[in-house]
Amino acid sequence: MKQIIKGLTALLLPVVLCASLLSGCAKDGEGMTLSVCVGAAPDSLDPIYAEDAAGQTVLAHLYENLMRVTADSSGKTSVIAGMAKSVDQDEETKEGAISVTYTFRLRSARWSDGQPVTAGDFVYAWRRLADPATGSRYADLLSVVSGFQEARTAGDMSLLKVTAKNDNTLVVVLDGHYDWFLREVCTSPATMPLRQDVVQKLKAASGDKSWWEGDPTQLVTNGPYTVAALEEDRLLRLETNSRYYAAQPGPASIDFHYAGSAEEAWSLYESKAVDAVWPLPDSRLTELATDPEWRALPQLETYAALFNGASELFGDANLREALSLAIDRNALAEAAGSAAHPAEGLVPPGVPEDGEEDFRTRSAPLLDNDPSTYEERRLQAKTLLEESGYNSGSDLGELEFLYLQSAVNDAVAQALCQQWQEALGVQITPKGLSERALMSALRKGEYDLAGLNLTASANDAECFLMTWTSGGRNNLIAYESSAYDTLMSIIASAADGTARMGCLHDAEALLLMNHAIAPLYTKGTAWELRETLSGAFRDPRGWFSFANVVPRTA
Repeated sequence: MKQIIKGLTALLLPVVLCASLLSGCAKDGEGMTLSVCVGAAPDSLDPIYAEDAAGQTVLAHLYENLMRVTADSSGKTSVIAGMAKSVDQDEETKEGAISVTYTFRLRSARWSDGQPVTAGDFVYAWRRLADPATGSRYADLLSVVSGFQEARTAGDMSLLKVTAKNDNTLVVVLDGHYDWFLREVCTSPATMPLRQDVVQKLKAASGDKSWWEGDPTQLVTNGPYTVAALEEDRLLRLETNSRYYAAQPGPASIDFHYAGSAEEAWSLYESKAVDAVWPLPDSRLTELATDPEWRALPQLETYAALFNGASELFGDANLREALSLAIDRNALAEAAGSAAHPAEGLVPPGVPEDGEEDFRTRSAPLLDNDPSTYEERRLQAKTLLEESGYNSGSDLGELEFLYLQSAVNDAVAQALCQQWQEALGVQITPKGLSERALMSALRKGEYDLAGLNLTASANDAECFLMTWTSGGRNNLIAYESSAYDTLMSIIASAADGTARMGCLHDAEALLLMNHAIAPLYTKGTAWELRETLSGAFRDPRGWFSFANVVPRTA
């Protein structure tokens, strides 16, 4: 049996030291109320449905997962023990197939109502997440767990290899090596533990509302805070959880103020109604960008044009390449706002390679965004169109480009369709839809081209690429490549980190070489905290931690 994080002692030591340090400085935030704004009112406080930064941020304070993310004084994050006081790893190879078993031993911890936190609470939460009946977009976080597909197909979540050996021992079996499992899956808000009896009780009391909406102050939590008060559409107040196992140096209470726009959020910050704010308006981002030393934080998403590979028209690789070559990504990034940058690949900046290196910058750009070669690319696109048997773009007929309607997406869609018209004479009409209508069209394959923000549930290149394997649940472009599938299979079983990363770069290059997707741009973001405070950080996946905010010392 192999112990993770250099053995049990190494796993426990950071927590012991942290607890000692926090106990010594607990007075720093004693009695302090911190006011923050991280967007509009949360769409959900159900861990498997919370998709916005506000909801995920609140959940990160209410619940604690098996592992947790922490940050040092420089803002560098690391993953340490949370509800799991230790974790062991066993590997088994049978008939060429690798399975990896993680055994988590839970610390002695209690829910805010005094009941013990058990392995069964994780089993319930993870089965609920994986269940297709719940329809969570984060279900694929558990696709690496053995029995995931079988459980979903049969509708029997007991087939998912997540089990409670006893109240204090959780066992999870994976279908291969997934280096990001502890770092990403076991720290995600979507896999936070839940008490089944509490969910059922609140559901019965909430009527037509979601189980958490009736009275959020009745939520039973295992994290450092509980919900103390709610003013609908205005404010959510959290107060420290007296039953949390560790000492907390941070605020006694946190007030989450809501804002419907970045401009409204910034006005709260400028008026000193809040001391931390996200997102920042374009005017502030533009101001910050005048400092040559300033860098926006990367957002883990790439806006891309999708081609319907299941259609006869876009089954033609030459046509896909022609449309891709005709794209001026610099112009589209300009249309998308000051924090947007032309995409250099599918995997966005900010995804780790190894240690502190960035996956995107480790290799040369996969996409040519040099303005001086754009005319040459347009000529090449025309040639490819002719090789596909079309004398002009008008021979393709009238096509539609579907996208999620918003001010930014409207501008990008108009600019993109105009580029295709000017370069190739193709008549493509942009059509903005609601999220539900767009995803319905994509899942049914009822589209020509579409714009979509491609994200991943975990901050690893594999999670951006595994979607596109043949027959994948979210393979919306119907991409099929045996070479690509083989690469992704090798990646899943790779024990050598360097070899794994090399295969990930090869897989991304292959996907883009086949022009199955046309990445358009990536975006950066920024947030601000008063200079008089320290201890807050933003997780690369998008949510914030304010639990350790204290007055800054000289």
